[in-house]
Amino acid sequence: MTTSTASWRDFETAHPALADTVRTRFEAFRHHILATIRADGSPRTSGIEVTFRSGELWLGSMPDARKSRDPRFALSANPGPGTDIAGGDVRIAGLARWVDDPRTLALFAEEVQPPELFDLFCVGLTEIVRTTVDEPAEEIVLASWRPGYPAIRTQRRGNSAADIRETWTEANA
Repeated sequence: MTTSTASWRDFETAHPALADTVRTRFEAFRHHILATIRADGSPRTSGIEVTFRSGELWLGSMPDARKSRDPRFALSANPGPGTDIAGGDVRIAGLARWVDDPRTLALFAEEVQPPELFDLFCVGLTEIVRTTVDEPAEEIVLASWRPGYPAIRTQRRGNSAADIRETWTEANA
């Protein structure tokens, strides 16, 4: 089964408002939570820094880190201090492609100036989700996107199917 992916630039071009909101959430804090898959199939989480450059989302890692053996990942933006999750909960899923091109690695190192040797991964996006709470309406609001599909906005109140409303239009940030 082939997984459809898109670059950050593709997503940003198709859905600029949602992309701006997602990027702003990730750029608000330095460290985020990365979920990967161990060789035995069990989940693993670790802290990670991300960067947006040249129309791509990049992940860095220590060389030969075990988390780099399976390309599938989920990335959750740091919720920040306190309990309010200002800006919403933002998650990205995708495939992390290992970069071994010396020119790309050199340009990245020149721009970012990492403190030590690193492995670099370019992200192919498979899903982006932003969850917020509309307090006056007492609703959870999900804005989500997958390559090849429009961004959707789902509003949910309560736990029954009758409480779910979907809008198949551009998901506003």
